[in-house]
This record gives sequence, C-alpha cells and structure tokens, in this order.
Amino acid sequence: MSSLTAIFRNLQDKSQDDSEKLLDLYWNRVDLKKEFDGMRKEQFKLEDKIKQHEGIAARVQQKLDHLEELLADPDWSHNVIVFYRLRGLALRFQQKLAKFAEELKQQREQKQHNRLLVSWNEDRTREARVLESQITEKRVIIQQFEDQLQAERRRLTAMSGFLKIFRRRSINAVLNNLSDQIDAAQEDEESLLSGIEEIQNRTPPDTEGLDVPTKRSINLMVIAFAQQLYLTFEDDELAAMAKESSEKSVGAINYGMRNECEQLLGKIQNVIEMMEQASDFAETLQRRSKLLGEKAQFRNDTDVVPTSATVATLYDINVNGLIKESDANILGENWWGISKIMCR
Repeated sequence: MSSLTAIFRNLQDKSQDDSEKLLDLYWNRVDLKKEFDGMRKEQFKLEDKIKQHEGIAARVQQKLDHLEELLADPDWSHNVIVFYRLRGLALRFQQKLAKFAEELKQQREQKQHNRLLVSWNEDRTREARVLESQITEKRVIIQQFEDQLQAERRRLTAMSGFLKIFRRRSINAVLNNLSDQIDAAQEDEESLLSGIEEIQNRTPPDTEGLDVPTKRSINLMVIAFAQQLYLTFEDDELAAMAKESSEKSVGAINYGMRNECEQLLGKIQNVIEMMEQASDFAETLQRRSKLLGEKAQFRNDTDVVPTSATVATLYDINVNGLIKESDANILGENWWGISKIMCR
C-alpha cells in the first residue's frame, strides 16, 4: 500500500513539474513574441530613415547635376556666379542682423541682471546690518553680565568668615544665574553669527527673462538695424535680387549676358564694402527706433512683435539729421530672415 502511495505521489509531482514547465514555455514564448514585435517596429523605422536619406541624397544629386549643366553652359555660367554672390550677400546681411539682435539681447539681459544683483546685494547688506546691530547689543549685555559676575565674586571674596558662610548660598545662586544668562546671550550671539554667514553664502539669483517692454524695445532696434542694412543698397533692384536669391534655387533667375552679370558683381562688391565701412550709426538707430515706436502697434498686451503694417515706413536719416520717409515693409516681407531673428 505504501508503495502505491509513493507511485501516485511521484506521478503527481511529475505532473506538477510538467505544468510548471509548460507555463514557463508559454511566458517565454510571449516575451519572445513581444521582443520580436519590437525588433520589427525598429526595423521598419530604420527602413523609413534609409528611404528618407536616400530621397535627400537623390535630391542633392539632382541639384548637383543641374548645377553642372548650368556651369557647362556659357550663357548661364555667369548667372550662377551672380546668383551665389547675391545669396552670399543676403546671408551676410542675415548673419549681421542676427549678431546685432543677439548682442543687443545679451546687453539688455546683463543690464537687467546687474540691476537684480544690486537689489539682491542691498537686501543682503540690509539684513546683515540688522544682525550685526543685534550682535553688538548682545555683546554689550554679555559684558554687563560679566562685569556683574566679577563684582559678585569680589564681593564674596571680601566677606568675613561668618558672613560668607551665611550669605554663600544666595550669592552662589546669583553667580549661577549670571553665568546662565551669559551662556544664553553667547548662544544668541553664535546664532546671529551663523545668520550672517548664511547671508554671505547665499547663491546669487539667476538671470530672469526679459519683460515685454524690453523685448519690444529690442525688436524695434532690430527693425531699425534691418532698415539700415536695406539703405546700404543704393539700387533697390539689387536689394530685391539679393532677397530673391535666398528664396529661389539656382537657375530660376536670369541676370542677363556676361557684361550685365559683371556689372552686377561690381555692384555687389560695392555694397559689401559699404556695409563693412559703415560705423558709428548708434545714434541714428536710436532715433529710427524711436520713430518706429511712435507708430508701432501690437496685437495684444503680451505680444512683443509689432504688426508689420505699422512699422512699414523706411526712415532714411542723413548726416545732418534730415529724415526722408518711404515705404519698405522689412518685417512683413521678411527681409534678412528677420521674422526668425526677432526677440520672442
């Protein structure tokens, strides 16, 4: 009978082991399936990226082939040179405007942060002085207690034997009380000193974001500088060509025959030289910015970029301070990529 029981127990244990193995296989299969699905998704993503890169490479190759054809054509080779010189000119203006905007923004941020630091330091100094005054008061009190303590000790020493025995307990109580008050005052002094140390070790505040009026002021100055760059062109047609070259592809514009292209190249070089030589127009920018600000309107109280129609007047200010007005919607037509350069 005992042998049969052992056999059934072994069969039951074996059946249980088989069940556990089947469960392990099932869950392993589920995990493998999830992992396989994840790998397939990753494969599809990589294949999509490969297709995208292949498409980009194909478009670049098409542009290169097109450029080779243009350069090989004697009627178009000079047009290609003019196109890229104009595009380079437009890019140079855009970089100059972007640099101006960034430097102006950093200056305003630094100025605002300096004001914040001055205020922060003044608050620290004020708090420290209050604590220093309390420390001075504590030290005066401690000195008074110590003087009183020394006086009581001398008084005890000067007493005769019988009187000393009779008064010792009360005098000792006074001495202990004075010592306790001195200890308490010294602890207060240490706490005040720790407070001063905490004030001195405070971390300066981080730079805060610019407020709406400051951002508006920066943007008006950026528009004023963009107008200054526009005025570098004596030939409005050349200015339009430079802008057009940054918006179209090579071969889409015909600038004429070889002699016409050479004339354009000369004009482009003159503009570059004028731009590099231009300096000391900060006062002009300030005045132009003020004129723009008088007409500038914004969509709401939090908007920092003016509506383009309200700043579409071009102010040409000569060396004598005379102003000549004309129409040039620098912001609305996105000259020099100004829309991306504006402070937001």
